[in-house]
Amino acid sequence: MNKTWLSVVIAALFEVGWVIGLKHASGLLEWGATVIAIGVSFSLMIAASRTLDVGTVYAVFVGLGTAGTVLAEILLFGAAFQAGKMILIGVLLLGVIGLKMVSKQKTKEAHHS
Repeated sequence: MNKTWLSVVIAALFEVGWVIGLKHASGLLEWGATVIAIGVSFSLMIAASRTLDVGTVYAVFVGLGTAGTVLAEILLFGAAFQAGKMILIGVLLLGVIGLKMVSKQKTKEAHHS
């Protein structure tokens, strides 16, 4: 995995944090962390879209963020485990992996023209 794709994965991890923060934050510190997570998440996603197709970056970002949020809700907050939901999350992740595999990174020459 190259640096650009790693930034998309890290952006998605921060997305999980801010989505959970939007639901569960109750104090100033938690809301502050949520706002910081939003900033980091979107900054990394925007930076990645400079060298990867923006549609692919966004799809991978949202797909990983969705899967991570569902898993975090189950593991950290006691949400009900639903086999059907987990199968669909697996299908979503297969799509994310497929998008990464067929995506080409823009060259610097193509980016500047």
